[in-house]
Amino acid sequence: MNLKIYQIDAFAENVFSGNPAAVCPLKEWLSDEIMQNIAMENNLAETAFYVRNDNYYEIRWFTPTCEVDLCGHATLASAFVLFDHENHSEVIINFYSHRSGKLSVTKNGGLLTLNFPTDEINAVDLSKEIKDCFDIKPKLAFKGKTDYLLIFQNEDEIKDLIPDYDSIAKLNARGVIVSAKGNNVDFVSRFFGPKVGINEDPVTGSAHTTLTPFWASQYGKNVFTAIQLSKRKGFLQCELIGDRVEISGKCKLYLKGELYLD
Repeated sequence: MNLKIYQIDAFAENVFSGNPAAVCPLKEWLSDEIMQNIAMENNLAETAFYVRNDNYYEIRWFTPTCEVDLCGHATLASAFVLFDHENHSEVIINFYSHRSGKLSVTKNGGLLTLNFPTDEINAVDLSKEIKDCFDIKPKLAFKGKTDYLLIFQNEDEIKDLIPDYDSIAKLNARGVIVSAKGNNVDFVSRFFGPKVGINEDPVTGSAHTTLTPFWASQYGKNVFTAIQLSKRKGFLQCELIGDRVEISGKCKLYLKGELYLD
């Protein structure tokens, strides 16, 4: 069996920036074991698989170690593949995840916009387990559906943070988002997910379903510019619309080829 595969840099201004994701278009679902093995072999933060179903696409996302509930950058990458390489002619793509429900991506020139449900976050105590995760103590801590969100004093603290991956992996969460107000954008962030095989994710679209409503509550506005301060850097535009978040960015094609499966 031969399958198409694409590697896309998502939320990227140029190749070698943003977050690389593999995308595998399928005519029918493979077994979970095969999809997990493909993701492990790719060794990228995420591999997305999609199958067309009437007028929408079912989508699933795998890290090298497990399937996840939601992945923004791999959804953006999947939409880019459909728009630019798989002959999707409309300006909107409707996805459906059996874990996260309805998702959509709209194309406006070179900009792609995700529409995702907002996260629900609640303040939590700064426990010893949380403090042990980094060399600097955060100001505030929150817990969403899958991640912790820790707020720090400023952009320099986010840049210079030293994570303790063992401590982060012990938390009851997919990972930890860290964030602060930005110097030249509204907010900056980083994301750490050693429990799901990603020590630091270059750009995490799904984290912005947590970040956008939080910063809306701080700024008293709904539209934001953001940078994820990984080594590769990711550039995002976010807008809070009711109980949904629109997350926009660009994609760049890095690779396309074939998988050869026995």
